[in-house]
Amino acid sequence: MSVAISLRHSIGDLDLTVDCDLPGGLSAIFGPSGAGKTSILRAVAGLLTPDQGRVQVGDRVLFDSATRVAVPAAARRVGYVFQEPRLFPHLSVDGNLRYGQARAKGRALPLGFDDLVALLGLEGLLNRRPATLSGGEGQRVALGRALLSAPDILLMDEPLSALDTRRKSELLPYFERLRDQVGLPILYVSHDLSEVARLADTVVLLEQGQMRAVGPVAEVVAGGDTAHAISRDVAGGILRVTVAGFDEADQLSEMRIGDQALWLPGRIGAVGDDARLRIDARDVILMRDRPEGISALNVLPVTVLDIQAGPGSGALVRLDHQGQVIVARVTQRSVRVLGLSLGLSLFAVLKSMAVTQDQIGR
Repeated sequence: MSVAISLRHSIGDLDLTVDCDLPGGLSAIFGPSGAGKTSILRAVAGLLTPDQGRVQVGDRVLFDSATRVAVPAAARRVGYVFQEPRLFPHLSVDGNLRYGQARAKGRALPLGFDDLVALLGLEGLLNRRPATLSGGEGQRVALGRALLSAPDILLMDEPLSALDTRRKSELLPYFERLRDQVGLPILYVSHDLSEVARLADTVVLLEQGQMRAVGPVAEVVAGGDTAHAISRDVAGGILRVTVAGFDEADQLSEMRIGDQALWLPGRIGAVGDDARLRIDARDVILMRDRPEGISALNVLPVTVLDIQAGPGSGALVRLDHQGQVIVARVTQRSVRVLGLSLGLSLFAVLKSMAVTQDQIGR
């Protein structure tokens, strides 16, 4: 189900301007604090009335300033998950979930109650009260309650921002299952690139209220046409890989891109699983000749697609490897010394230990 959002709205000194058609799946609204991300969710939910614009989910127009359509918030069929779980403290987990189910009012649920409880791992929590739950457990219950209301769209506003690193790591696999199995369009607000790269299908890049880019996550994060809007500190490549095996002796997982092996630390999924891997541009070294006698395990043949200079002394080099984009952040001096040019064949060196578990997703 597609989502179309066209908005103009003034909030204090911020002029929010967004115009995008999102194809469904999980679309991340990414940008720094104060960029206007939450205001977009509030406009979709009917909690904020834009100065002008249009919001459409599937074939339902929720807001259109030109024709004076404004569906009340309670009738928009929107599931909303906030930074904090906001559960009813006097109800058990089961009671909170049943409350959401009652709001469905006979509409078909994306999953049945028992299936959704299993998907979110809530079987052992049903009789507990919210005060006894961890932050991650509470967010899973809030997510279940929102889904059981049979929404047409799910809105998630920085749902991991209040959690520590361990709780985030525990919760991310549930979000991946949700994205892949429930089939609802999801708008996911975040300022954390690791979350966006791991979860999103599409990214809306927002800066000071202005939409700077929109497109598939791998394209936006890799720069290219969006290099002017993507910080050099967060640029990188997102690679689609397949798990090929695990070396017990060295505790390394073997991933494959075609016939090219990549060795990464720790056990990652099961053989045959597909995964996505984020490689930070700062962790890529470029060489004209295939290196010998080095500690890095991963050496990939690549071709230069694009070179974006600046600001300052740096440059982003976009590289093709078997149809996928890798990005290297180097100095402009390195560009000159290596004689980099479009179409040049090189080798990209990736350190295995530079890749952490939060950079790997399903």
